[in-house]
Amino acid sequence: MRLAVLKETRDGETRVALVPETVKKLVDAGYQVAVEQGAGAGASIADESFARAGAVIEPNSSLALAGAEMVLRIGAPSDAEIAAMPEGCMLLAGLLPLRNLDAVRALRDRRITAFSTDAIPRITRAQAMDTLSSMANIAGYRGALLAAAELPRYFPMFMTAAGTILPARIFVIGAGVAGLQAIATARRLGANVVATDVRPEVKEQIESVGAKWVGIELKRSASAGGGYARELSDEDRARQQELLGDQCALADAVISTALIGGTFAPKLISAATVARMKPGSLIVDLAADGGGNCELSRPGRTVQHGAVRILAPLNLPASMPGDASTLWSRNLHAFIAAFTKEGRFHLLMDDEILHGAMITHQGEVTHAATREALER
Repeated sequence: MRLAVLKETRDGETRVALVPETVKKLVDAGYQVAVEQGAGAGASIADESFARAGAVIEPNSSLALAGAEMVLRIGAPSDAEIAAMPEGCMLLAGLLPLRNLDAVRALRDRRITAFSTDAIPRITRAQAMDTLSSMANIAGYRGALLAAAELPRYFPMFMTAAGTILPARIFVIGAGVAGLQAIATARRLGANVVATDVRPEVKEQIESVGAKWVGIELKRSASAGGGYARELSDEDRARQQELLGDQCALADAVISTALIGGTFAPKLISAATVARMKPGSLIVDLAADGGGNCELSRPGRTVQHGAVRILAPLNLPASMPGDASTLWSRNLHAFIAAFTKEGRFHLLMDDEILHGAMITHQGEVTHAATREALER
C-alpha cells in the first residue's frame, strides 16, 4: 500500500507530515512511502534522510500521488490539491472541518475517505494519536516565551545591588494543554502566574504546575467532555467578564488560549478590558487561529491599543518545525498502526476512533457536526 507525503502549501507552514524515524517504521510494516522532493525542507530534513529510511523520493506532487492509496498532510488541502488526489483514496490530516467546509465539500465530491486528526475521540486508547495536544503543547510553550521576550520588564524577581525587581504577574486564560504549558513555562521563567478556566475540575491541574487559580461558581457546567468547554449562559458570561476584567487589569501579560470545542475562539477580552490594563502590558492571543479571544486581536499581526500591545501569532507550532513534525509524525503513525494488518490500512467502520475521525466516505459527509454545518 502506497502512502504519499507532500510539501505543505499553506503560507508559513514549515512542518512535514512524516519524519524519517516514522517512515522507517511504516516501511518495516510493509508500506511504500512516497515523499515529494523538498517536503521536509522547512523542518531541515533532507531528502536523503527520507531515502535512507526507505522512502521513495518523487520529484513532484503528481508523481508522489500516482498510485497512492493514502495521502498524509498537516493541514487541509486546497481545492486544486484535492482534485489532484486519486479519486477514492484516503486522506489523513488536521482538516479542522468546521473551519474548512469548502474543502469538505471537495473531498466529498471526490469520494475521498478523509480522516481529521482533530476529530479523533479524546479517549485513553487514542492519546498517542492526539495531534491537537501535541501542537497545543508547543503553542503554550512558545506563547510564554513570546510574552517573556516582548514584555518590557523581567519575568523573574531580581535582587540586585540597586534593589529588588519584583516578578511579573502573568494571567493565563484557559487551562487546556496550551494553557497548562504556558503556565509551566512562565513559572520556570520565574513569573507569578494566575490562571482561570470555566471548567472548575482543572483547578487542581492549574495549581499542580505552579499557578494560582481564580474562578467563578457557574450556574451551569461548562464542561463539554473530552477536555473541551462549551459556551456559557448569559448570566455566567457576565460574571466571567467581571473576573477577566479585574485580573487583566492586574496583569503585566495576559496569555489567552480558550477555544470552544477545540475549534472556535470565544471573545473573552473586550476593548473595555484592554483599556483597564497597565501601560506597557501585553496580550498574547494564542487562540488567533480560531479568530482570537480578544476582540481587538488581528490574527497574524501585532497591534497597539493605547499603551497595550496585542500579539496574535498564527500557527505557532510551525515556529518549531523539527519537534512539531516529529510529534505530528508519531501521532499519525499511531493512528495508522492501530488499523494496519499485513502492510495495509483496514477500514474498521465500527471502531470508535476510526468512526470519530472520519469526515467523508464514499461521497458522503459522515461527521455529524460537519454535516450539520454544511446543511445550515
